[in-house]
Amino acid sequence: MAKTARPAFRCSECGWETGKWVGRCGECQAWGSVAEAAAPTMRTAASAVTTAAVPITEVSVSESAFRASGVPELDRVLGGGLVPGAAILLAGEPGVGKSTLLLEVAAQTAARTHRTLYVTGEESASQVRLRADRTGGVQDELYLAAETDLGAILTHIETVRPTLLVVDSVQTIGASGLEGVPGGVTQVKEVAAALIRVAKTRNITVVLVGHVTKDGSIAGPRVLEHLVDVVLHFEGDRNSRFRMVRAVKNRFGPVDEVGCFDLGPEGITAVTDPTGLFIENHHGRVSGTCVAVTMEGRRPLLAEVQALVTPSAMERPRRTTSGLDGSRIAMVLAVLQQHCGIRLHAHDVFASTVGGARLGEPASDLAVAVALASATFDNAAPAGVVAMGEIGLAGELRRVRDLPQRLAEAARLGFRMAVVPAGPSTPGGVRPTSSDRTVDGMRVIEAPDVASALRVLGVARPAKRALHGVDDG
Repeated sequence: MAKTARPAFRCSECGWETGKWVGRCGECQAWGSVAEAAAPTMRTAASAVTTAAVPITEVSVSESAFRASGVPELDRVLGGGLVPGAAILLAGEPGVGKSTLLLEVAAQTAARTHRTLYVTGEESASQVRLRADRTGGVQDELYLAAETDLGAILTHIETVRPTLLVVDSVQTIGASGLEGVPGGVTQVKEVAAALIRVAKTRNITVVLVGHVTKDGSIAGPRVLEHLVDVVLHFEGDRNSRFRMVRAVKNRFGPVDEVGCFDLGPEGITAVTDPTGLFIENHHGRVSGTCVAVTMEGRRPLLAEVQALVTPSAMERPRRTTSGLDGSRIAMVLAVLQQHCGIRLHAHDVFASTVGGARLGEPASDLAVAVALASATFDNAAPAGVVAMGEIGLAGELRRVRDLPQRLAEAARLGFRMAVVPAGPSTPGGVRPTSSDRTVDGMRVIEAPDVASALRVLGVARPAKRALHGVDDG
């Protein structure tokens, strides 16, 4: 006797399947998300081909050439622009500006006489028109459609025949005849697969907007990220106008580029030189500050680190950070105590960045240490100095990547001195001593450890108004 197919159970959050019902998903650990799925339909083993296979040397690449989107910072992230037939997934938190950015891309594409179809499942066409009036995105070749049914969208594509299709968002589109509600695993997979098939067969660039979960990951099944050609993350602080687009996956370009934007009342504009947003112009020397040079993709950015150290009246002093990794701040404080004699166990420590910048790169460790030491002794670092270097647990400074690009960017912006890690250790394990050289008119000081760097900058000793009770070693 032929065996009957066992019922399958699928998680509505991540798509994990199992042969029996369980209360908790074995993949994403979500409770109550596993439900019985429909039995799979049998498919034929072979079918007629649509296009015969040809040697790769005979495949034309002219049809897949990059086309500028009209937004240079987005083209930078994509690797040159929009590729016909490509499927792009743009994800980000609510209110970050995804719809505003894509409406600008659609308007700029339509302005180049490329017909564009903007499908919105979250707004009405009149609401999108109001935003287009505000941002100056009204174009004759820009078509709007408010639809939530996949079949209706495919009909619009047949009628309009666009070169660029924007779907905002993929979680709001549903396919009739399938189980589940729009946004579920089955619905998202089918909608994305159908739109990608249209993109490949008609050579249309498709941009899908994706929602994110509370932990920042893209909502829906992980297979959605595998289906598309490019995955972009749009991120930014709600308290800041600065936004960044990062490429997580890109089949047509690098994944180490970022695009910078300014989200304002008039829409979204590209920021080609965002360094000024993260540096405060002080009149005179100010203690507790230092400028770090971080790499966002392949672009060097300068960001100011500020620190405040005050005596604490509590048994457990506070350690508060903003824009910095709290665990790395704790490590830097431990190194300063162990190797520099700066004991802050009885002081509250506050550390933050200017302009909402987020510094997660270890190269900013030295700037954090300089700001903390300067705030502790109320002794300002020299004006026009930048510091970059990773701090090890033994107090040594480790080399950072792309050091020449960082120094060139700092020199371009008018900084006169930089403190960087010294060269690699000798075969005997001995670190080189401090050295001094000039690069692009900027004095570059190489320090082997954090204690030497603090002494060179003159922040390792208390000034006249030093905090009471601080041991300088």
